[in-house]
Amino acid sequence: MKIGVLAQNFHCPLKDALQKASKLGFKGVQIHAVREEFSPALLKNKTDFDFFLCLLNDLGLSVSALCSDMGGHGFERKIDNAERVEKTKAIIDLCAACGSSVVTTHIGVIPDDEKSAQFAAMVEALDTLGSYGIKQGVTLAIETGPEKPETLLKFIENCRGGVGVNLDPANFVMVTDVDPARAVEILGKYIVHTHVKDGIMKQKTDPARIYNIFAEGGIEDFRMSDYFIETPVGEGAVNFDTYLAALKKSGYDGFFTIEREAGAEREKDIAGAAEFLRKKLGAAGYK
Repeated sequence: MKIGVLAQNFHCPLKDALQKASKLGFKGVQIHAVREEFSPALLKNKTDFDFFLCLLNDLGLSVSALCSDMGGHGFERKIDNAERVEKTKAIIDLCAACGSSVVTTHIGVIPDDEKSAQFAAMVEALDTLGSYGIKQGVTLAIETGPEKPETLLKFIENCRGGVGVNLDPANFVMVTDVDPARAVEILGKYIVHTHVKDGIMKQKTDPARIYNIFAEGGIEDFRMSDYFIETPVGEGAVNFDTYLAALKKSGYDGFFTIEREAGAEREKDIAGAAEFLRKKLGAAGYK
């Protein structure tokens, strides 16, 4: 079982978070790579970079993925994309240097209209990054969020390769009201990384409204609670039995990375999620 955790969810210095992940029995960590502590700048400082590589090795951890979320509107706005593309390329380089093959990110709200300027701008940016990633052995994985799986599939098929999916089942149930198992059936061959998260939709609305709030104020924006709540894993609306069975059927053999962005006892929730997940993965046939 490849079970990992998003390191920054421990809310402590990265070296301490890695130690906590190891003590809880995780095999991998996903690391945010847009902050000063762990960013492409490390590649210019061999001493600091080697320190983290050695620590990961000593703790028996691999990097399941790097996260390149920069906030804001992702790649929706062509005027912003040149700078964002270059920063993401640098994170792809860092990912390859870490021995990982996945960079995850939110890309903004994909419009249904394939002829729109926004759709074209997003495809252009992701096409550039996908092609760059192929050369480095890295897939840029779009985190599921505001769009239906059919829309995301259509978008990926408009790109020329190197673009995949980071499937977050909670985002589907909290925002788009889609069964994660059905999403797996649609997106299966493109899934290269997953998040393990749970939640409940409180009020159905246009997903673009929620992601505009996210772009303006981040995940902590109090307005989010009008529409959904993230819960400890196993206490929300994600049907993990059918979801994990669908992933198994699709042939997925990558990491299941626990993400806990809310709650007053995140470390406790992460430990509980790991215990819950191990049992569910065993039942689904993962070893």
